[in-house]
Amino acid sequence: MSAPLQNDLYLRALLRKPTERTPVWVMRQAGRYLPEYLRVRKQAGDFMTLCSTPELACEVTLQPLERFKLDAAILFSDILTIPDAMGLGLHFEAGEGPKFSNPVRSRADVNKLPDIDPGTELRYVMDAVSLIRKELNGRVPLIGFSGSPWTLATYMVEGGGSKDFSKVKGMMFSDPDTMHALLDKNAKAVTQYLNAQVAAGAQSLMIFDTWGGVLSPACYREFSLRYMAQIVDGLTRTANGQQIPVVLFTKNGGQWLSDMADTGCDGLGVDWTTNLSDARARVNDRVALQGNLDPSTLYASPERIRDEVKKVLQSYGDGPGHVFNLGHGIHQFVNPDHLAVMVDAVHEFSVRSV
Repeated sequence: MSAPLQNDLYLRALLRKPTERTPVWVMRQAGRYLPEYLRVRKQAGDFMTLCSTPELACEVTLQPLERFKLDAAILFSDILTIPDAMGLGLHFEAGEGPKFSNPVRSRADVNKLPDIDPGTELRYVMDAVSLIRKELNGRVPLIGFSGSPWTLATYMVEGGGSKDFSKVKGMMFSDPDTMHALLDKNAKAVTQYLNAQVAAGAQSLMIFDTWGGVLSPACYREFSLRYMAQIVDGLTRTANGQQIPVVLFTKNGGQWLSDMADTGCDGLGVDWTTNLSDARARVNDRVALQGNLDPSTLYASPERIRDEVKKVLQSYGDGPGHVFNLGHGIHQFVNPDHLAVMVDAVHEFSVRSV
């Protein structure tokens, strides 16, 4: 039996239930801005060893909770675990980020991609989820996650990161059938992967569509949103009598929030290019909203950070359904003390009677 949850503010907010204050967590909260993370990263030797060693992944997942009064933990992993398990030869080059030795460039390449069993090829992720859940001991909920099918495809086709996405968009326009075959394979793998995380102990799920915002509206709906909707339809939404909220996040996707809400998800991440008041109007309070302080705000003075936190809370307004977060991942060179100012300000300014 797992320990009862002591702090369920995050889950309640995503289900649009009243909360005593606005819950807060931070994208990439376990990461390079923390000196304690850098020590463990050095101990691991390389990034993928850190991700694939459950004890180390657990340690860095819990680190930010020791420093900050956060309301959720998020599994420390990488969005590229699925294509790595498919045998694309993931490696990291200094200063250049992730690279694949065997990119997907043709229908034959797509057809060769194996169906993966999350409990086998990605067992290390499930072991990390189980260990983190045990070590949390009910302190806060644990978020599991995956990259979206489209975002995974961008790396798989480009062979790494990209500025113009010429290869993946080229395939999308010149050979849409192959692109759909790849996205469908990714969607099925992500669905199995996330369901396995729930079985291992994840209490909420998030799908990161980092590169959906590079698409036109029509292409976004056809090549990104369609497959996220397919995943939402296939997810385990209850476990041990508890609802498992699902959050979708498309960076630069503010114009599509209403369409995203139509998928049946519970919450949407919102970046800093869309006001929460506008986002709330677009979704008509059908889903919770997560966000959306500009990460660069954390380079400012404590006074300015506090002011900007107030503005985000005021932009969302009254009523349930807000999870405070940055609009994207925390930057590597942010002073951790500035994140503490942000978290404390959320606690201070969002208290309400329920």
